[in-house]
Amino acid sequence: MASHPNEPAEVAEREHSPLDAETRARRDAALRLVRKHGDPVLRSRALEVGVFDGALRDQVRRMGALMHDALGIGLAATQVGLMNRVLVYRVDTEGPIAALVNPVREWSGEERETMEEGCLSLPGVLVDVERHVHVRVRAHDELGEPILIEASGLEARVIQHEMDHLDGVLILDRTSREQRKEAMRTLRETASAPLGASA
Repeated sequence: MASHPNEPAEVAEREHSPLDAETRARRDAALRLVRKHGDPVLRSRALEVGVFDGALRDQVRRMGALMHDALGIGLAATQVGLMNRVLVYRVDTEGPIAALVNPVREWSGEERETMEEGCLSLPGVLVDVERHVHVRVRAHDELGEPILIEASGLEARVIQHEMDHLDGVLILDRTSREQRKEAMRTLRETASAPLGASA
């Protein structure tokens, strides 16, 4: 999930302050590794992780670093072409990166909220998405230890966004027809723009 101006200040400040040349170069390099709209892997359902080993821990580490460099706040394995049920996220820029392996939503509160969301796989697109404000998710960490996350607000939204990715669902599927049409126009324009022209 991409950070954008409508998110809380602690998340959006990276987008608002001008990027120095090194940060911009790292971000551009990271974004080139993220699969973009139209790639069939983004429409595929990821598979359960059965083995918790060094390779999985390395994957989580690499995904966390890529998300950080791309200035994102969430990243699912399918976005980097890996077909396993792994996601990483961090909503507080000073906090640690969290990894959820084989996440399952156990409960969702009745309260729902609509907010603008962006996505690293949909450059330049922001659409309104309705999500549950409170969720409880059961998962494992990268070591195989069971964890239970009770999340609210932005954290709940990011987790739901990334879990959608693991099921081949994009924010385009969760917005209005009008916003979807506008988003597709933006994606076409982004795809035809000269290399390096996008921010």
